[in-house]
Amino acid sequence: MKLWFKKVSIILITFMTLGMFIPPTYLDASSEAEDFISSSDSNDSLPPDAEDEFDFEEDLADDESIDDVIERITEEAKEQTLRKLGPKIAKQVEPDVLSAIMPNIEDVINELIEQAGEEKIPYFTVSEQPSSGYGERIFNIFDNETNEDVAKFHVRRDNRPRDGYWFNFHYHLSQDGFEKHHQLGEIYWDKNMPPKWMS
Repeated sequence: MKLWFKKVSIILITFMTLGMFIPPTYLDASSEAEDFISSSDSNDSLPPDAEDEFDFEEDLADDESIDDVIERITEEAKEQTLRKLGPKIAKQVEPDVLSAIMPNIEDVINELIEQAGEEKIPYFTVSEQPSSGYGERIFNIFDNETNEDVAKFHVRRDNRPRDGYWFNFHYHLSQDGFEKHHQLGEIYWDKNMPPKWMS
């Protein structure tokens, strides 16, 4: 009798708790998120003349020269790269990153700005948030005029058998649909697995 009672009570408790933990089907969280994203992307809240009134080039002429903009972008790129590595990884590889990787990143940024022309420089910005955990993204160069990424800078962990872990720094360009890896350099970590990014 006791065994039968235990089985029935477990089944009843299971059915009761199952109803509490499964959300009702009338809730559609993805549509609410999509509505929020689409409403934040649209410029309905701005008057039609608002975009014409704000001129990036006037701000550039008042505040900073082209060289200052290039320096600001490369400085932000350096900050994002070190932020991506986090204190645990940066403690060990920061000198290598600053000497081997950062000059290559600066060259690529200068080349992108050269290709885009002086009129595009005020529209270029560096993304704010690198991905944490095991994600590859360090930062993106974004064109505010067209609302598109121009380049994406990434770092990947490579585990080579009998060789250990390496950090592979590379970037992708919008010209080839972000498909091709353009190499920036590699830095050796250790035989042991490195910690997560930004830790």
